[in-house]
Amino acid sequence: MRILILGNGKMGSFFSDLLSFNHEIAVFEKDLKRMRFIYNALRFSTMDQVKEFAPELVINCVTLSYTEAAFREVMPYLPQGCILSDIASVKTGLKDFYEQSGFRYVSVHPMFGPTFANLGNLQTENAIIINEPQHKDASGKVAVRGTDYMGMIFYRDLFSSLKLNVREYTFDGHDEVVAYSLSIPFASTLVFGSIMKHQEVPGTTFKKHLAIAHGLLSEDDYLLTEILFNPNTNGQLQGIIDKLNELKEIVAAKDSAAMKQFLDGVRERVK
Repeated sequence: MRILILGNGKMGSFFSDLLSFNHEIAVFEKDLKRMRFIYNALRFSTMDQVKEFAPELVINCVTLSYTEAAFREVMPYLPQGCILSDIASVKTGLKDFYEQSGFRYVSVHPMFGPTFANLGNLQTENAIIINEPQHKDASGKVAVRGTDYMGMIFYRDLFSSLKLNVREYTFDGHDEVVAYSLSIPFASTLVFGSIMKHQEVPGTTFKKHLAIAHGLLSEDDYLLTEILFNPNTNGQLQGIIDKLNELKEIVAAKDSAAMKQFLDGVRERVK
């Protein structure tokens, strides 16, 4: 398959390396310095090169804030049968974009990244494939295009080859999962970092939390903001606040029985 990768950041280069021995890969990147170490793939810097390549699949790996803009720039140069795909952590607005684009599409979310994951061993990591159903009008004609079947098969096979745990959700279902699995740890880490003081003799747990905070804050501000602005995040934040208040009351009262019950509840949830 002829595959065009937009952006050669960490995830773009990961997909380029991963796919280059089984597919014909081209990478489009405006920052030419980022393409210095591309191996076994074509390097593109103009849309005329993209048009001549005629990709069958586009994998959009640009920075989140430019995802739609990158698609809009390249779409006039793509063959009509090309499948658009993205790996964005935040899907806000993408459903409407894809439905209006006129192109086949598949949206995925590798639930791992270069900050914390070992990209050479992903057996304990997860990935989401958006499976958005198509909708037909009264005459049986497709009124709203859904996730492309062949695009889903491509990513399902790819993720399975990496031994990832793969799950399928709609766009709305994905946003609910992200609000729980990303918003909670992001918010908790940001609160920890916001009240942190330098420690001359930090404990092991403190150092681990600090390392997580450093890793999180190395991510793009737009990514962090959009994940936390997920419409489902407020409910998760309220859950954190409620539990903090409960713990605060237990500590203030020095209620050993209540603390034991609280700890047992936590252990039951995380086991």
